[in-house]
Amino acid sequence: MLHRVQEAISMLEARDLTKSYRGIPALRGVSFTVAPGKVVGYVGPNGSGKSTTVKLVTGLLEPDAGQVLFRGENIRHCLQRYRAAFGYVPEEAHVYTHLSGLEYLQLVGRLRGLPEHLLTRRANRLLELFGLAPSRHSPISLYSKGMKQRVLLSAALLHNPDLLILDEPLSGLDIVSARLFKDLLISLAKSGKAILYISHVLEVVEQVCDRVIILQEGAVRADGSPAALKADAHSASLEAVFSAVVQHEDTSAIANELVAVMGATHA
Repeated sequence: MLHRVQEAISMLEARDLTKSYRGIPALRGVSFTVAPGKVVGYVGPNGSGKSTTVKLVTGLLEPDAGQVLFRGENIRHCLQRYRAAFGYVPEEAHVYTHLSGLEYLQLVGRLRGLPEHLLTRRANRLLELFGLAPSRHSPISLYSKGMKQRVLLSAALLHNPDLLILDEPLSGLDIVSARLFKDLLISLAKSGKAILYISHVLEVVEQVCDRVIILQEGAVRADGSPAALKADAHSASLEAVFSAVVQHEDTSAIANELVAVMGATHA
């Protein structure tokens, strides 16, 4: 099932991306666009090529074939300017744990070239809004996983980027923070930001994304709005669509077999 959507104006475009590792294909001609004011969900099972895609669109890797375009220009030709224009939340919260939350944002802001007066005001306000103000001077080594994730979100938003690339941003967030994040995505899109949202949490993807791209074995298997994908698959939820597109095993039967194995008393 492929319900491809063409955007008239794209801020980010992946065009026929192909990447292999030691001859093993990770991506096979993947194409998609992310337009201003849109949240595009990018989902797939483990090993489908999501992480490789992220490395390509952030400029960390070069594709074997195809290209990544930012406002119509190949990012390899404007890499420094491109990196200054996007905010990125990685899947793993790698931060300098000896720094405090405020010090970390100050470091990021200075690397981004923000004026000191603006940096200090904006960093402190972001920490307050993300509920980190009481811990702003504590070392990040003392932060919980969810607190580190909120620091990373603050760092991604600090320079007011036009494009956001969010890789499993809900990881470690509590219920309140996750609710705030969903509302934040909607507000960011309304303000004209282009957002590529990589996630396994299909319920949130269905709620906040204008389009959803389903990846399997390095290829795009479906691309469309949640409503269109559900209509095409005659399904009531995006989870059901996902299962129909990428899942060929009877998970209920496997679950029953696992329980049977647990209770087995004979060889």
